[in-house]
Order: sequence, then C-alpha cells, then structure tokens
Amino acid sequence: MNYHFVWSTKYHRKVLIGDVAETLTDLHVSIAQDKGFILNTQEVMPDHVHLFVTAHPKFAPATIVKIVQGITAKKLFEQYPSLRKQLWHGHLWNPSYYVGTCGETTKEVIQTYIETQKVT
Repeated sequence: MNYHFVWSTKYHRKVLIGDVAETLTDLHVSIAQDKGFILNTQEVMPDHVHLFVTAHPKFAPATIVKIVQGITAKKLFEQYPSLRKQLWHGHLWNPSYYVGTCGETTKEVIQTYIETQKVT
C-alpha cells in the first residue's frame, strides 16, 4: 500500500529547521529501514512533515504514524532539549494527521507534489 502522510508540530511551531530538520530526515530513513517500510519521498517543512511510504497492508496507517511520531519525538527531544521550551507539555506532534492512499497511477503525482512543497 502507498500512503501519503502529513502531520504538523504541536501548535504549528516552526521548530523543524536546521539541524533538527536534518536529524528528522535521517530518522525517517532509519525508521523505514528498521520497520520494513519503503520511504519513497519525504519533505520536512518548518511546521509539518510529508511522508510518502509504501508498507505492507498488515500495518494500519495509524500504526505507521504512531511508530514514526513516537520514535522521532523521543529522539529529537533527547538530542535537542531546547525543543521542550518551544513546545509545551512535552509534545512534539499534533495528534491529528492526514493520510491518503494511492495506486501506482498516482504515485508519481504525489511524489512530485511532495517534492515541490519546499520553497527555495
């Protein structure tokens, strides 16, 4: 199954910049490899994330989000303690998220959309 996920930081705080964004990008790659997902495309914006993932249907989309959000929040808070000062109550991610599924015919369209989100 191909999934397009989008979720934002808590309070839409623009904290996913610089080293934090680079670390988050690397974490996504690592998590995908460890959990057996294929990370087709990703884009880390200052206040939200786009992931385009291919995963076995045994993984519910909610499970994928829970895994990725849980691991990334824990690791980013450990590596960047100053994030806790910018985000109250120790939550990095907004609990709401978007997920859309697609077949092979729209895979390229979604990848192109995600890749063009970052403004240079």
